[in-house]
This record gives sequence, C-alpha cells and structure tokens, in this order.
Amino acid sequence: MKKFYLGILIMSASTIQSQKFPALKAPLAEKQEHIREIHGDKVNDPYYWMIDYFKKGKDSTKVVDYLKAENTYWEGMMKDTEPFRENLFQEMKARIKEKDESVPVFENGYYYYTRTEAGKQYFKYCRKKGSLTASEEILLDIDKMAEGHAYYATSGFSISPDNTKLVYGVDDVSRRQYTLFLKDLKTGKTTDLGIKNTEGSAEWGNDNKTIFYTEKNPVTLLSEKIKRHTLGTDPAKDVTVYEEKDHSNYISVYKSKNHKFLLIYSGATTSSETRYLDANDPNGTFKVFQPRMKNVLYTITPLEDKFLIRTNKDALNFKIVETPLNKTGVENWKDFIPHRSDVLMQSVSAFKNYLIFSERQNGLTQLVIYDRKTGKKEALKFDEPAYTISSLENPEYNTDNFRFGYTSMITPVSQFEQDLKTGKRILLKQQEVLGGYAKDAYTTERLFATAKDGTKIPISVVYKKGFKKDGNSPLLLYAYGSYGSSMDAAFSSTRLSLLNRGFAFAIAHIRGGQEMGRQWYEDGKMMKKKNTFTDFIDAGEYLVKEKYTSPKHLYAQGGSAGGLLMGAVVNMNPNLWNGVISQVPFVDVVNTMLDESIPLTTNEYDEWGNPNNKEAYFYMKSYSPYENIEKKNYPNILVTTGLHDSQVQYFEPAKWVSKLRDMKTDKNVLLLKTDMDYGHGGASGRFDYLKDIALVYAFMFKLEGITK
Repeated sequence: MKKFYLGILIMSASTIQSQKFPALKAPLAEKQEHIREIHGDKVNDPYYWMIDYFKKGKDSTKVVDYLKAENTYWEGMMKDTEPFRENLFQEMKARIKEKDESVPVFENGYYYYTRTEAGKQYFKYCRKKGSLTASEEILLDIDKMAEGHAYYATSGFSISPDNTKLVYGVDDVSRRQYTLFLKDLKTGKTTDLGIKNTEGSAEWGNDNKTIFYTEKNPVTLLSEKIKRHTLGTDPAKDVTVYEEKDHSNYISVYKSKNHKFLLIYSGATTSSETRYLDANDPNGTFKVFQPRMKNVLYTITPLEDKFLIRTNKDALNFKIVETPLNKTGVENWKDFIPHRSDVLMQSVSAFKNYLIFSERQNGLTQLVIYDRKTGKKEALKFDEPAYTISSLENPEYNTDNFRFGYTSMITPVSQFEQDLKTGKRILLKQQEVLGGYAKDAYTTERLFATAKDGTKIPISVVYKKGFKKDGNSPLLLYAYGSYGSSMDAAFSSTRLSLLNRGFAFAIAHIRGGQEMGRQWYEDGKMMKKKNTFTDFIDAGEYLVKEKYTSPKHLYAQGGSAGGLLMGAVVNMNPNLWNGVISQVPFVDVVNTMLDESIPLTTNEYDEWGNPNNKEAYFYMKSYSPYENIEKKNYPNILVTTGLHDSQVQYFEPAKWVSKLRDMKTDKNVLLLKTDMDYGHGGASGRFDYLKDIALVYAFMFKLEGITK
C-alpha cells in the first residue's frame, strides 16, 4: 500500500523496511594497539593512529586515504539521491533573496551595511556618509577577495575613530587563525600587517594609530596574549600588554560603547577578570577592575558616572550591581537590579538615557527597557508560544532609538526599531522568503516532557498544518545542551523543505543549555552531564508517547557538543531513533581531554572536568561515545566532519565511525562525510552550506521513502 501526505509520495513502513541501500563494501580502518593507562585503568585505543594528520600534517597520507575511502563510500551509498539533492539545493537556494542589503547601522557619522549580489557567494561591506542618499563607498569586496579560495572568511571589521582606516581579519584555511589587514580608506591601499594567528579582530585606541589584538597559541589555538601594535612599526616588536597564564580562560579586548575605555576580558566557565584603560591613553597601563574571585563571573558596562557590573556573586541567575568610577573593587559594589530566582540576567546595553536588559524567564528571552531618569522598567511583549527576541547592533550611545530582532519557528527574522522615549515601533526589515511563504500554513507549539527525575523539559515544535499525530509521521529532534548555550526557537527557510514533505521539527531545550536559568546549565555539566543525554531521550520518548512520531520515524540531529549528545544517546537508547545526524561531533571525550596539545582542551576543564582527576576520568569514561560502543544494533547514522576543524578535530568522528563499523551488529547505514577543504563551520560561501543541508535531508528522506 502507498499513501499520500500533503501531495508528497511516501512509502509505507513495510516498503521502507525493505528498501535497500546499494550493497557496497564499507571501508574497514586498520587497527593498531595503543594503550592508555591512567588511574589504574588500562584501555586499548586501536584507532589512535588517526591523530597522525593532526600531529604530522601533510606527511601523514594514511589518514587522508582512509577519509577519502569513507567519502567514496558515502557517495556511492547516496548516489541515487544526487538528482533529489540537487533539487533540494535549488529549492532552498530559490528562497534566498540573492540581491539583498542589510539594514544600515549608523555609527560615528556613517551608515554601514553589507549587500549581496545575484550569483555571488559572499558580500560587499559598504558605507555612506551622513545620509542614506549619499554616494556608496565599497570598503571591502569580499566576492572579489575570495576568488581562487576554497574557503575564505573575513571578520572583525573595525573602523578607526577618525573614519579613515579599517582593520579586519582573514582566514583562508578554516582553522580560525586570522591574519590582520589594514585598509587606508582615503587611498584605497590595503596592507598585510604581518600580524598572524589572531582571533580575527582588533580594537582601536582613540589616537587612530594604535590597535590591540588577541594572539593565539599556534598549536593549542588558545587565546593567550593581548598585544599592542602601532601602525607603521614592525609587528615583531609589538608589546604584550596582557598574557593569560590560566589555560582554562579565554581572553579578548574590546572598547566600551561610550568609547571611553579599552577593556580586556579574561574568563573561564566559573570565574572571570576585567582590565581597563583610558582609550585616550593607549600606551598606558591596564588596571585590574576586580581581581578574579573563585566561582564569580563579572562583566562591566561603563556609564558617565559609574560602572554597572553583571555578576553571579551571591546571585545564581546573575544581577546588576553598580560601583563608582574610582572605586571598582568588590567591596564597593551595590545592588542596582537585585537577583531574582526566576529571571536570568543575560546582559545590559547602555544608552545615554536608557538601559536595555536582556533576560530569560520561563524559558523565553525578553528585553526590558529601563529609563535612567525615572527608573521605570517595561518589558517588550509578544504573544507566540515560543520565540526569540534579542538586541541587535546598537553602536550609538547618544540615541533614543533601539533596534531589536524577533523570530519564532513560523515568523521570519524581523528587525525592529523602537523609539525608547515614545514607544513607537517600526519594522525595518523582515527576512524575505522568495517563492511565497504563508505563515498561517504552519503551526508552532511549546510542549513539556517530564524527565526521569521529574524535571519539565521544554520542547519547541513546528509543522505544517495537516500533520497527523498518529505515530506514523516523521519528526526531526534537535538539541545542543552544553556551555550554557541556549537553542531558542527561530525561523529557517531551509527547514521548509522538511516541513513541506510531512516532517515535524522540534528543539529539545535540555539541561546544559541555559534556557531555564543558570541552574539549568549547572545541572547539565561536569558530574551532572548525563542529565543532558537523558533529557534528550526523555524528550524523544515523550514525542513518541504523544504520537507526534514513532521510533520508526524519529530522527535526531546535533553538532559539535550536540554531536557528543548524538553519540551518547545512540549508545544509551539506540532503538528510539530511525536515523541520527551527528555533525562535527565531540565524541572522544576522554582522550581529547587528556591531550593538552589538542586545541581548546584546557579551556574545557570547567565544562567537562579534568580527567587527570580520577573521579572526573571515570565519569567521562562512563558516557564518552567512543568509549561506550558495544556489540549491538545501532540506528542509521550520518556523520560529518572537516579535515581542518579547529574546534573538534577530524580524528574524533573518524575514530568513532571506525569503531562503530567494527562492533555494531545491525545492517543499518553508517556514513562518514569529511570535507577536505573546510573546518568546524563548514563552507564559507552563502550558498555552499545548502548542499550539506540537502545531504542531511536526503539521508532522512531516503530512509522515509520520500522520493521527491
């Protein structure tokens, strides 16, 4: 029997079960004994050799040969979907307005914006002086600059205070190691500053000739030094104004919104420290605002007469305190916005007459306007069940106009400007979906699954009207669940290709994120990390119980730390999923966290624990996907990675797939796709990434028997 759903042909479950992928022989990776011994625990890691390309670079061909063999295998297995994937690519691309322009942002006398042209992968960075009717000045033509590069990323566009110079970073390898360039905006001349291996941005002193930048360790990729460079001098003589000795901290340098201070921030997961310097005195010495305190995070916002500080000192969900400009120590801090147990204070944005507080309550984002003269507070209100609202770029300090963004699972990204004095609000721009998009044709819901320990887990769901909750409909469940990063409800035009073919899409707001407050994060990290995985499984089981789907039609997706989630849940409950998509997955937790030469390892100790500690080691080992593969059936799995990934090295997914292929007892599909040109974020062009999405969708559609 065949049935029709929304005009799309779907094969019955029995037909799906009998559908075969090509009978191709999968690559089997070589095994070599490698013993890891620590805390009296001896483990053989037969695929450890795959780290060779990372250690030896181009001198290691065996790893590359294996990855290419896996690429040949997935291409063969998915060969019959090539026309469908091309159709999906063109379908998703056709929804994107190719010739487009961002909403201009006014700063220091100029309107800045980017614009894209039809058929071009990148963009042009432009400005107009004083008025939008003024002549256009193209500052950077990224389309032209990227010619001849498989990957090309620019970042950190920073204009000098006198508007005559531009500093920016370029990464053409996809390792997030940026080289700084200077463009003279009067002459048009571009100069390679000879400053390499940076985070990709620089901050100007108010003298128009001094810049500050963050330098990385070339091996671990940790941000270790803040350096000062004077234009026209040898970068080899740049002065280190700050060096971070604690390798669990990230550091950065930026300028306060009122342009009065240069600020150096150093922070880990549990503590932070800020230094400040008068921006008019760039050759001066940075002062410590408040020495780092154990388990205390803080960030500062300078005003004319005081500093505001967002901190979790004696405030789990953070609060805002104030202190005089000349008395910055913690003993002078006084409550400005007290701590609230039901509201997470996320950030503060300052204007001359107003403050904007970004908060979270009941799992939803909110913006609160605070009148600095009267003390009156007002939250912006919206009526959709699940949405995301956030402050946009608001670089001007002396203005009463505030820009914010709004989106939901069914509302395209919308940019508003509100007059903070009158309350008048105008829509500046809404994401245009070419080909037509009818919001009323789709439904979004907010559900709550009950976790094993009784905790209520929010789930945001979207589907096209006509979706049947009879247990036979396909559903893709997505989550991240780490670092306190919240995965909020948002619109995606590419997702329409999924919804229009009968799928529902859901986000599980699991612990490890910060959707429900700081405790939500604390309960999903370190020695409570397994809550993240069981929450996701409980969310999936709830959706099955409520007949949104069934294990034969339930799919899971996650990337990076969300890829760890995918690896954990297929070990813990492999029968709940028909297919799993694990992108750039962090799946070899123990081995990576034991190797400090691997980028970002030491930064992660406060998130996962340090396995040199016996208790942390055995807890990590108990959930690490690579460590816990067993001889049993696993679902269909698609894994993607990048050879140049700087965040999760290629060898983690490669080792994981090799071990899975060796041990699993089922005949389900296991595919590994390695992008040989890109890194963690995938392709740099604005259309190329659609091919990766098309592959993911085609993988699920093939399993569902959806053929067009």
